[in-house]
Amino acid sequence: MKKSNTKPVSASGGKIRRKPLSKKKKRRRKPVTEDRIGAVLIAAVLITAAVMGSLLFVYFRSTRTSNEAVAPETAVNVATGKEAAPEAGQADTKQGTNTPTELPAEPLAGSPARLPAGTPVGPLARETPVKTSAPTATGRPVQPAPPAEKTLPVKPLPAAALSSGGITERPPVPSRGVLVFVIDDAGYSLGELEPFLAFPGPLTIAVLPGLPHSAEAARRIRAAGKEVLLHQPMEAIGGQDPGPGSIRAGMNSDEIRSIINRNLDELGPVAGINNHEGSRITMDEGVMETVLALCREKGLLFLDSRTTAETAAPKAARLLGMNIIQRDIFLDNSTDRKSINGYIDSGLVKAEKNGSAVYIGHVRTAELAPLLTELYPSLTAQGYTFSLASELINKN
Repeated sequence: MKKSNTKPVSASGGKIRRKPLSKKKKRRRKPVTEDRIGAVLIAAVLITAAVMGSLLFVYFRSTRTSNEAVAPETAVNVATGKEAAPEAGQADTKQGTNTPTELPAEPLAGSPARLPAGTPVGPLARETPVKTSAPTATGRPVQPAPPAEKTLPVKPLPAAALSSGGITERPPVPSRGVLVFVIDDAGYSLGELEPFLAFPGPLTIAVLPGLPHSAEAARRIRAAGKEVLLHQPMEAIGGQDPGPGSIRAGMNSDEIRSIINRNLDELGPVAGINNHEGSRITMDEGVMETVLALCREKGLLFLDSRTTAETAAPKAARLLGMNIIQRDIFLDNSTDRKSINGYIDSGLVKAEKNGSAVYIGHVRTAELAPLLTELYPSLTAQGYTFSLASELINKN
């Protein structure tokens, strides 16, 4: 196909002129956009932040190093640079009072130190006061104690409400009377005696002389911390035999003294004497003067068992200027538990009325020792005081 030699003609019939093409096209400059400006600003901010972060890191590191080299005593308010007043309940180490006991004697390695007064600190610590502690001999800082908890003030108790150990005690129960329990007829059997030796309170036990276990019974009673009496046999109105080492009607003063001294030697040290049976002898004023005179000479008490209402012992005691004690209640005229409880209650009434009550029971009564042991805590809690016979006569 051959090229046409005709030249292009315009619509109006004239020729169309074409502009000559230049060898290189000239670049047009694009205008600077807002996106490029924003990118430049962000980069500048990031660079500035990085520089400031580096400066702050160097600054805090140098500040921490300087703090670890110093260990002052006082608390500092970082915002003002002045010494802060101690908090309520906090120790004042300057004055040497209320030294905290919870600080360890040897500080822990690497524990943070406190700032001294006037030490410059970084901007991040401006809101919280920092407290400091003294250095040890090794130069290591002491672990700071936790802040003391605030407690409400407590009103001190009166001195009367405190015991010697600082423990509060309930007010004492008013005394309702003194109770003396005397157990007669020991010496027949050591097995019958054992429950009375285990009684937790004071107990007086009267031992008959001349029996197989008389001396051993007296020894065991003393070893248990109880009180021993010589249970002196005396002739009764009915004429029955009261047992070995007894005082009988018609004996003179020397015979009476000899018998009593022999019985005392057998039993060893005793606190006093009471009569076993003896309704006939205790009615004889002359015999009773002899017995009581011997008790006064030896420093022994006399307990009148009052086996007869016509006893002459109180009159003989007045003539000699002596104090004696007398039985108020027999515990085991009936040996069942209910009856014994009733006798004890009768004695409590006497104790409240007269200030004391003296009971006499017998070692052979099986219910007696367990019942007394059971009642002891309750009676003492109610205000009754258990006592020995010797203690009661000393109070009279």
